[in-house]
Amino acid sequence: MFPLKLIVFVALVSIVAAGPWGMICAGNPKNKPRRCDRLGCGHYGAPRLGGRKHRGVDVICRDGSTVYAPFSGTIGGQVKPYRKNNAINNGLLLRGSGFCIHIFYIRPVKYRGRIRKGQKIGVMLPMQRVYRGITSHVHVQNCNLSDPTRNL
Repeated sequence: MFPLKLIVFVALVSIVAAGPWGMICAGNPKNKPRRCDRLGCGHYGAPRLGGRKHRGVDVICRDGSTVYAPFSGTIGGQVKPYRKNNAINNGLLLRGSGFCIHIFYIRPVKYRGRIRKGQKIGVMLPMQRVYRGITSHVHVQNCNLSDPTRNL
């Protein structure tokens, strides 16, 4: 009986430690966030120009890589991170499984419809064209602007 409880406990801890979301970007199975580079840091709350704070987490993703749905649900439409157009000004609103997120810097496969966890939702746009030398990444931001880190 005791070994079974231990196995269940270890399994639960592993699931919680890994976060409930699946892999977001091909080549980054653990959703490793962008560390600091010469253009800033990718963690939630990192300082930005003008005294602003980073309201999401930057998940490392190579330009051109496949981007996957981190959970099952629906695509709620297109979202754009910038007022002016550039090569990476695209993204999606995703809802489901108790989550609502914006995911930026991707060319979506579609802008509406149902998605399954692990399904291809798009391709990483060419970040190096806009921010040469930055660690390429997708930006994941909760709709309510809370910290998404624990879900990664």
